[in-house]
Amino acid sequence: MDDIRFPVEAYHYTGEKIFLNKDWYIVRNYRQFVNQIIQNGLPEMISFDHDLADMNSSDSDNLKFTEKTGYDCAKWLVEYCMDNHLNLPKFYSHSMNPVGKENILSLLENFKKVNKDSYNKFR
Repeated sequence: MDDIRFPVEAYHYTGEKIFLNKDWYIVRNYRQFVNQIIQNGLPEMISFDHDLADMNSSDSDNLKFTEKTGYDCAKWLVEYCMDNHLNLPKFYSHSMNPVGKENILSLLENFKKVNKDSYNKFR
């Protein structure tokens, strides 16, 4: 998921060969992300960008996001997996926003750990 880039562009700055795969389905915003999963189920893998929205403001010191971010998509994904008793798909974050990237990965890694612990507890 990325609002402007294509997977091959993510390869150029991450060096991750997964982005050379031609089978990516690209979603550009939160709504497309949610609809894609609801209509088609969980993909094998998701790569998250954090800053999905254009920022609007006449004052450069007071920027505001107009759309939800990749972190919002990750939160929705966690809730979707909890509600449907599903494991997360493989995930990565190619975001150039280091704080946003860390927030996404921390959320997903924590859910994965808790979900794994819960699964093992009831086996």
